[in-house]
Amino acid sequence: MNPERWQEIERLYSAALELGPGERASFLEEACAGDEALRKEVDALLASRSGIDRFMENPAMEMAAKAFAQDRGQAQAMLRAGQTIAHYHIVGEIGRGGMGVVYRAEDTKLKRTVALKCLPHAFAADPERLARFEREARILASLNHPNVAAIHGLEESAGRRFLVLELVEGETLAQRVAKGPLPVQEALDVCRQIAEGLEAAHEKGIVHRDLKPANVKITPEGKVKVLDFGLAKAFRDEPAAADASHSPTLSDQMTRPGANLGTAAYVSPEQARGKPVDKRTDIWAFGDVLFECLTGKRAFERETVTETLAAILKGEPDWKALPTATPAKLKDLLRRCFQKDLRERLHDIADARIEIEEMLKNPATADGAGQDIPAQNNWRLVAWFALASLAAGTGVGFLISSRDLTSPPPMDVARFYVGVSPAKRLGSARPSRTGLAFLPGGNSLVFSAEGDKGQNS
Repeated sequence: MNPERWQEIERLYSAALELGPGERASFLEEACAGDEALRKEVDALLASRSGIDRFMENPAMEMAAKAFAQDRGQAQAMLRAGQTIAHYHIVGEIGRGGMGVVYRAEDTKLKRTVALKCLPHAFAADPERLARFEREARILASLNHPNVAAIHGLEESAGRRFLVLELVEGETLAQRVAKGPLPVQEALDVCRQIAEGLEAAHEKGIVHRDLKPANVKITPEGKVKVLDFGLAKAFRDEPAAADASHSPTLSDQMTRPGANLGTAAYVSPEQARGKPVDKRTDIWAFGDVLFECLTGKRAFERETVTETLAAILKGEPDWKALPTATPAKLKDLLRRCFQKDLRERLHDIADARIEIEEMLKNPATADGAGQDIPAQNNWRLVAWFALASLAAGTGVGFLISSRDLTSPPPMDVARFYVGVSPAKRLGSARPSRTGLAFLPGGNSLVFSAEGDKGQNS
């Protein structure tokens, strides 16, 4: 869809929102007269808006938000620095999310620093959330990859369930991007490692479903770790939710004050519609992360959650926001990640990894020029080629002039006839094959003939 068409759709959509439900139909009938495709696009946006509004106004969602606020206060009192749970000494809180609170702790048995992820009390009493939490433990335990944060165990103590996780030092990718866009080469290196972690998960049938910069950490040594597979699901074993209100990405995250817009910016079109998801949902989110690394901006974020989801369903990123140094191949990769039609979207994260690795190995070819020689060495190639051409031309000219000076003068043409005496003729037949040759020196001539019966003379 071209930009002018999309602007027209947005204009009519915004105008329709200002009208009451009873006035919209007549307004659109007049504004879209003769253009059924335009009317359908605007109606689709309005229907999406209506569905999102109903979703956000759902009493169950309001109750979930209130429950989270209560659990937030309860979680503050769950564990404090200096406390001990099982054989883990709590150092302090690291962060919190829809699936629990994370603490830094010392493993007094193995003498190592770990991260403990504890469920709030209210969540532990919820069978669905508890099952999801235990599933996270199984998923993480099945992954063993340097770009995925490891799990050390699932334990219970004093009625509390908690995961023992690898503690990843460093800043999140969200914190890094907040300082400004990453240089192209750095963005490629970070996203290559993210792709490797996702590839390992996808090979085991696991979809992350909540990939975003806040769930990626960069260690001081530059190692990238994908965190928080709490919302992931093994898509080979479990049916997909058919309703957006059942989407963990939306229901668990978007009810939190201040977190709605950020989480919504990374959902895929199929997530926004409440459709089944597979690994291509992670590929969409990977495109979001890559775009944000390059620009410092979220690809589809708008002023409100509704407008953000509408942009995901119908809009396009601001391609002009990409730095001028962005290679053409990298832009093509982003476009393939952001295809709204699943059939046209990049199918495998391994393909993204391979393309990024090629761009990192051969920066000069990343713009599609097809040259393996670095740009700074091109002038040397041109110079050598010019010198070689000049030398070749000079040599040929010299040979030609030398040959003209030393060659003998042309000789006169001599014509003569060689006859065969009657005694030597082969019967009455004429020779059917003849041979003629000069002996060395050019003073003697040899002639032969063969008759019809094979006789030679």
